Amino acid sequence: MDKSSPTAPAEPPGSGSAWSPTNLGPRARALMPGILVAGVIALASQFIAEHYGAPAMLLALLLGISLNFLSEDQRCEPGIAFGARQLLRLGVALLGLRISFDVVGALGLPVVALVVGAVLSTIGFGLASARVFGFRYRFGVLSAGSVAICGASAAMAIAAILPRDERSEERLVFTVVGVTILSTVAMILYPVLGQALAFDDWTAGIYLGATIHDVAQVVGAGFSISDTAGETATLVKLIRVAMLAPIVVLVVLVVRMTGNREETGGNRPPLVPLFVAGFIALAAVNSFLPIPGFVTDTAASASRWLLLLAIAAVGLKTVPKDLLKVGRASVALLVAETVFLALLVGAGLILLRPQPLG
Repeated sequence: MDKSSPTAPAEPPGSGSAWSPTNLGPRARALMPGILVAGVIALASQFIAEHYGAPAMLLALLLGISLNFLSEDQRCEPGIAFGARQLLRLGVALLGLRISFDVVGALGLPVVALVVGAVLSTIGFGLASARVFGFRYRFGVLSAGSVAICGASAAMAIAAILPRDERSEERLVFTVVGVTILSTVAMILYPVLGQALAFDDWTAGIYLGATIHDVAQVVGAGFSISDTAGETATLVKLIRVAMLAPIVVLVVLVVRMTGNREETGGNRPPLVPLFVAGFIALAAVNSFLPIPGFVTDTAASASRWLLLLAIAAVGLKTVPKDLLKVGRASVALLVAETVFLALLVGAGLILLRPQPLG
């Protein structure tokens, strides 16, 4: 007697059948190897950063570059590309929950005006100077935006909406490495400079928050002076982070108006990218609705991990020898933008001599 069943034989778990409860879907399974590789790099970078004090973003980038060969593996390539773009955008959107309009009231309009003016002036300086150093607008806005706003996070957000070419990854990697190193140098030197300029703790906090590139270095430099300087520096830095969304929208608008079809791949970018809309929406929610502290803390942590994973993925996509093509002009432009911002804010504080509210 034939005991065979007319139904198809059962497949082993995880073999890819559509009905299997362990099946995550073809797309998810294709992305998982690359995302896991970037995730392991992110975890290792954070571990080293917490135990030895090195910048986690820089470590993730360098570790990713050292494992660049994995991006050529067909199993890892889709997940690495997904991490470098989609997860990056999600991380930037979640930054919105760190922003609240209450910051304006806490610092006063003169300070806010100084910070916003410094951000816009630095980006304008970067665009004007890029031509002098032999670059087109792409590297000018990428480097100046990262210096003016929030370092590596801003660089990744701006790179996500710029027209792409064969040197896009190279420019992004160099900018992240450059601003991270400059931010670390500034964390050491700027507190000393503030003391030399006879700034009180509140004014020193404004100076540090308005000039140092990355958030972590702003916090470290501020609290190395005092609690007052640290808290003020953090608030001022949040104003610069809040500028990320309008700057990205402005860059998109300029690209739509001036970019030719070859530069934009035949398609104009959306006026407000989805991740920027998410950033703005979350900032508005945090400003007008009572959000529990654990929610904002969780979102901030998720954003930090997503950005760390994304920069690890960018590193994995980077060929080390390509970094040697950057040249001294790129270094000079980044340094010039950093010095411009430091001098502008310092001069503004000396002239305004703002006083704490209340």
